[in-house]
Amino acid sequence: MNTKKIFAGVLAAALLAGCGSSQPSGSSDSASGSEDTGKTIDTLRFQFVPSRDPGEIIAGTSELGQLVIDAMASRGYTIGNVDITVSDSYEAAGESLSAGSIDVAWLPGGTYALYSGETEVILTATRNGLSNDSENPADWNGQANATKKNGPQVTYYRALIYATPSAYGKELAAKVNGGEELTWEDLDKASWAVMNVSSSAGYIYPTMWLMDKYGKKITDLSSVTTLDGYMAAFQQAAAEQVDVIVCYADGRNDYEGSWNLPADQQDETGHQGLGRVDGGSIWDELNVIGVTEGIYNDTVAVTKANENIYNDEFKKALQDSLIEIAGTDKGKEIFAIYSHTGYAPATDADYDGARAALDVVK
Repeated sequence: MNTKKIFAGVLAAALLAGCGSSQPSGSSDSASGSEDTGKTIDTLRFQFVPSRDPGEIIAGTSELGQLVIDAMASRGYTIGNVDITVSDSYEAAGESLSAGSIDVAWLPGGTYALYSGETEVILTATRNGLSNDSENPADWNGQANATKKNGPQVTYYRALIYATPSAYGKELAAKVNGGEELTWEDLDKASWAVMNVSSSAGYIYPTMWLMDKYGKKITDLSSVTTLDGYMAAFQQAAAEQVDVIVCYADGRNDYEGSWNLPADQQDETGHQGLGRVDGGSIWDELNVIGVTEGIYNDTVAVTKANENIYNDEFKKALQDSLIEIAGTDKGKEIFAIYSHTGYAPATDADYDGARAALDVVK
């Protein structure tokens, strides 16, 4: 546990330690059961990570609690309340789950790998693959290549390295779209915005891409800003405050509607306008300059610190409940917040690759 804290602290000075936006730790708010069965839980505590706007996540998952209460009841569990929060950072969710101050968390694979000693994965997300899976960055660029979320069900996704519409970002994009290979010097001259160190798409796999192509890491770049969420990355890209951002491959799909809206308006999904009212489409202005290898999908993980949560009977009941919920129309609507279309049982060994990626980053 201390090793994890040291690792996260050394690589991300801005890391928000502790439990983030979690709940109090008093006994009235902890998962508790009868001594005989362990099947009565006063409050079951869920937490999501801020890969989307926290307010959007809370609004989108507002009906999840009652669905879980009903589904678990059919499996013999009495749950009084489901408390849903969004952590301040990915690492904060991992820390809270490890400490047992939350019971269940939706963690990216890299975050789970970092905290898997004190937590256990029970599900992996499935999602619609994209219409494009090319490893050639130029194939992703321009309105004609706008990706659609209509591919087959997949258990992996990619991260993309994007050049923003800043003056230097346009130079990088022009080279890639012209078939020219970028040099390390090209990338090192750019100002970058990345996520915290355990973010798979926002840090780990872009680092692996840099290492594979240039033998360098994000920490070797001359100008790097660490952000707490992808919304902030797209805001900085739209404002031309940075030259390069990193994000999951369908990030432009999520912010397409807000890209050209004034900042005082919202798109139909609730995203605040990004202000490029006189600009081109996001597909023309935010150009891909790098494509990572596949990243195993997000997890649903449970704490090992609470015996009423960390036992085979509860884990199986929750697995079955969430798979069932995700198969309903309402469940699909809820989990669309993360582009999850369903869940499949998972084991810790599924994330050996993510742990190997963390070792590379270290």
